[in-house]
Amino acid sequence: MGTHRRPRQRATGGGRARTAATLTLAGAATAAGLGGTGHADPQPTAAQVRAKVDKLYQEAEVATEKYNGTKEKADAAERRLEELRDEAARKEDRLNTAREALGAVAAAQYRSGGLDPALQLALSSDPDRYLDGAAFAERAGSRQSAAVGRVRKELRDIEQLRGAARIEVASLTSRRAELRRHRETVNGKLEAARRLLSRLTAEERAGTGGAPTGGTPRASRASSAGPREDPAASAQAPDSRAAAAVAYAYRKLGSPYVWGATGPNAFDCSGLTQAAYRAAGISLPRTTYAQIGTGRRVSRSELLPGDLVFFYSGISHVGIYVGNGQMIHAPNPSAPVRVAPVDEMPFAGAARVA
Repeated sequence: MGTHRRPRQRATGGGRARTAATLTLAGAATAAGLGGTGHADPQPTAAQVRAKVDKLYQEAEVATEKYNGTKEKADAAERRLEELRDEAARKEDRLNTAREALGAVAAAQYRSGGLDPALQLALSSDPDRYLDGAAFAERAGSRQSAAVGRVRKELRDIEQLRGAARIEVASLTSRRAELRRHRETVNGKLEAARRLLSRLTAEERAGTGGAPTGGTPRASRASSAGPREDPAASAQAPDSRAAAAVAYAYRKLGSPYVWGATGPNAFDCSGLTQAAYRAAGISLPRTTYAQIGTGRRVSRSELLPGDLVFFYSGISHVGIYVGNGQMIHAPNPSAPVRVAPVDEMPFAGAARVA
């Protein structure tokens, strides 16, 4: 019988290998630009760039408010540390005075030789005078005991103050490190926004003002060239202090946005509201998320001129309502203090300060 051999299947397998190799080489050539048509990522449109810039500005503002809050705490820790140091210095002065008094008493006792009272009485040429002196010495001993007690108390107080100062120093060091982190975050976000804006033409950049993605650009809906004061808004304010805050905000239209600034010539959003109410004689907290807890919360339908209006879920932006659905606020580094519609950002709440 003849041997039946299986035919080799080289054609099929070899064909697959050659096809795979061909595809691989073709892909490599295309990727290297040697053949075929490359598909580069599409360039973002001006609207997409503006949306990204607006998002970066919002993120920078969140970091700015964290910076403001941390700075407020750092400033408070620094003030407390100075108060502790001043108090410790005053107590050290009192301690030194008490120690000098004790030293004088101790020297007098040494000079007297510490004779037994009965012997001193026996040797005295004037017993009556001696007895009067002995009574005085007893009283002096009581005063000496009180002086020792005062010294001990001053020492304890000074040590407590030094312990409290050490805690404040640690807190201040931590706050300053936190400030540096927030500052780096803000600067990073703003630098990224500047790089994106540099890709746009002047006309395209004019549409960038921080409007929410998909919304109408702020620059086309808001203006910093409005009236420098609105008597109607002041008249509708609930009281004279709210009217004064509104008037201050109108006077600051066109002032530049500078993060961390509280006036008088530049502001961030919460810096503007704080300065406006400071001019009206009311002290507001530094940050948006603290300012919303000031005064009485009001609904959007109840808004009156002077009310603080807050935006975004993280309460990261604030403005001063001036009536007719408008507010004055410090938007971001691309736009100065201006009048803008309340509905241009996601509304989060309102508070009536006065």
